[in-house]
Amino acid sequence: MSEAAATQAPDTEADGETDRSGRRWWTVAVFAYITLEGAGLQMRGAVIPALRRTFDVPEWQLGLVAPAGTVGYVLAVVVVGAVAGRLDTRWLLLVGIVGTGAGILVMGVAPSFGLFLAALLGRGLFTGIGRGTDRPLLSHLYPRQRGRIFGFYDMMWAVGATAGPLLVAAAVAAGNWRLAYYALALAFVPVVALALWLPTPRIDGGDDPLDRAELRRITRQPAVLTMAVALFLSTGFEGGLFTWVTTYAQGRLPETLATASLSVMLAAYIPGRFASGWLSERLGYVRLAVGLVGLTIPAFVYTFFLAEGYGLLVGLFTIGLALSGMYPTLLAYATEAVPEHSAPVNATAAVTSAAGIAVVPAAMGFVIGGSGVAAAMRLLALPLALLAVVLSYALYRAIQ
Repeated sequence: MSEAAATQAPDTEADGETDRSGRRWWTVAVFAYITLEGAGLQMRGAVIPALRRTFDVPEWQLGLVAPAGTVGYVLAVVVVGAVAGRLDTRWLLLVGIVGTGAGILVMGVAPSFGLFLAALLGRGLFTGIGRGTDRPLLSHLYPRQRGRIFGFYDMMWAVGATAGPLLVAAAVAAGNWRLAYYALALAFVPVVALALWLPTPRIDGGDDPLDRAELRRITRQPAVLTMAVALFLSTGFEGGLFTWVTTYAQGRLPETLATASLSVMLAAYIPGRFASGWLSERLGYVRLAVGLVGLTIPAFVYTFFLAEGYGLLVGLFTIGLALSGMYPTLLAYATEAVPEHSAPVNATAAVTSAAGIAVVPAAMGFVIGGSGVAAAMRLLALPLALLAVVLSYALYRAIQ
């Protein structure tokens, strides 16, 4: 070995170790952010009864909580997907983290329901910047483990989503729902500090710049089209549960358990998404998705047509366990088809899922005003049945 080669080898090893360390710390930052974002998202449904008491607004206005949090999110994530490969990833993610935390703080201090919705709209805008950046970053940091890392990413979201309604319950028990938002905003401070400290992540490849020809190619991919339709249906189903299941549980369970009912369902997302990340590499994405919806259907029928009392909690936990792996599985399936454009694929998933989360809960709010919450929850059988049809057809095409 030459002297130059001997000198270069330790430098190469040191660079490799630095890259691995940077990858680990960026993963920590992204996972911490998505945990807090999950908590903030799922606090929306749990806080609705407290908002009704505080601001004295009708059910149809409370149904606007879901779309208000979605409009800004959709706009931002589309823009981020379009400019991926042209802007600095670290800067985008930092803006998303800071803005999301600030929006949560403003929601906590809002003196009226209108200002609460406006703050929720702004928070969604910054969340779209963060969510439009973080998963594509992980896709390039772990190009050979997308299914698994997406499953773990969404598992961390589920950890936060489980904690969010419990945080609201604790704040309500302490006498003020706003305390939950203050505490969550404070938790963003160390995540911001970590993102400020870390250098720009070093990745091989990254997203290719997007032009019209590439956009047409992406939107014609069968995997991307299947993902878009399936995510609209599955997240619409989830959004209806996230927003209204606490209201449904009131009168069917003791007050404390009714408030925590959403957390029971979301707690199942943690093992469910861990398992789906592991199974995706063994069963394949489409087969796994069909199996997940097949398990969700009987759990849904039991929960909203047969269950009484504590059986409702058992049913909700089972729904969460079965449905939890749908989003990361479908997104990994589409990303594998066009890995060089992970940000636009992520944006497509975010837009279609956000549309489902916005449309279905809002429609349910009108049904609840006329026919009651039980009728609205049972109507969720429609998107669930359509989801089963879409995924079964995708599996048929894959087999053929």
